[in-house]
Amino acid sequence: MAKNYKAINWNQVSDAIDKATWEKLTEQFWLDTRIPVSNDLGDWRTLDSDHQWLVGHVFGGLTLLDTVQSEQGMAALRKNVVTQHETAVLNNIQFMESVHAKSYSTIFSTLNTPEEIDEIFTWSDSEEFLQNKAVRIAGMYMDDSVDPLKKKVANVFLETFLFYSGFFTPLYYLGHNKLNNVAEIIKLILRDESVHGTYIGYKFQIGLKQLSEKKQQDMKDWMYNFLYELYDNEEKYTHLLYDQVGWTEEVLTFIRYNANKALMNLGQDPLFPDSAADVNPIVMNGISTSTANHDFFSQVGNGYRLGEVEAMEPGDYNIKDPNEK
Repeated sequence: MAKNYKAINWNQVSDAIDKATWEKLTEQFWLDTRIPVSNDLGDWRTLDSDHQWLVGHVFGGLTLLDTVQSEQGMAALRKNVVTQHETAVLNNIQFMESVHAKSYSTIFSTLNTPEEIDEIFTWSDSEEFLQNKAVRIAGMYMDDSVDPLKKKVANVFLETFLFYSGFFTPLYYLGHNKLNNVAEIIKLILRDESVHGTYIGYKFQIGLKQLSEKKQQDMKDWMYNFLYELYDNEEKYTHLLYDQVGWTEEVLTFIRYNANKALMNLGQDPLFPDSAADVNPIVMNGISTSTANHDFFSQVGNGYRLGEVEAMEPGDYNIKDPNEK
């Protein structure tokens, strides 16, 4: 046991990205209780049973994945931090993942009956393809023999890729001016996830550059094989959710586009040919993370009146080879 414990000193930050990310995340702070989801009940009642089923089960899946991130993801990454400030940032991310998971329950409790909510959670706790990705990622987090860099890859793939089969639905409705307050919560979550994925990807890139060229190549080969494995399961999950409403192919394009974004966060080349131009433009418009202009004292939008905050992009992080002079 250590004889001394070192206090975190925010006046001496060895990695400026830790401080910048902390400030970005705290400026973006929000809570689901400030979003008037009940204003969407009129829209909700216009949806047929197939579309209501889709919305509920999409959010059931997202709840499960955010639970994995909050309970296992950040705990796993904290075991291999380089700085105390990195620990602080991961603590912030962990809390917000819990906020994300809770926010779906706010949506459920507003739109769904207690019986419907019970069915959604029973489904999410047992559905094969949803459980496949949750168990695969969580298993990596909990296995101490797994390379810490691979855990970062798993985290970024979940944040920037696997969530997006679920995000398509509320963004689609937002583009058709429906369920706007539900979509407001999703845009808040998207804005957080953008920072989370970029930050963890940045930390991965630093670690990758410490490896020999052969080990870097081995890691890249593993990463692309892992992505193929996840995409194969995600195709099946997408068919399960979307075949009944006829959106499957559009959703698959969207998740391939976001798989490429995940690879970019990790400093890698895209895998799929899909670009933003191939995605349904209504959904791409909805994915914008700019803040909504709501009045603070009535409807708090995703600006949360703590400042004009934009999501980070990979270019915000200047990652240098540590061997460079």
